[in-house]
Amino acid sequence: MFSGRGEPVRVRVEIADTAPERARGLMFRRQLPPGRGMLFIYETPQPVSFWMRNTLIPLDMIFIDARGEVRHVHPMARPLDETAIPGAAPGDPAPERLMVLEVPGGDATRLGIFKGMVLSHPGLPQDRALAPCD
Repeated sequence: MFSGRGEPVRVRVEIADTAPERARGLMFRRQLPPGRGMLFIYETPQPVSFWMRNTLIPLDMIFIDARGEVRHVHPMARPLDETAIPGAAPGDPAPERLMVLEVPGGDATRLGIFKGMVLSHPGLPQDRALAPCD
């Protein structure tokens, strides 16, 4: 669940928390319903970069730090494009990411997910999380 201004935002996610799952991601999928996504979780925070190789649908990529803060949103990544999409905007003083959420292209705006929102999720280190789970 994301919190920020207004109502909380919920996205139903599949988890990709192993290297093979993260490598495959949403490749070869022909659809991803609105309000759903894939949450990539890394073992430790690190600089990340994504691409759209073999990905057939446009995606929004939401890059999240180890405290659960949305640090960068990349809208409408183009299907099949192999251009690297960095997880940090230029000049970000803390470019390490623990999680990346991919949702259907346009869903970040439609749902109201924006930079600065906070994710509450048990995959975050709860002692550092800005919004720990209950």
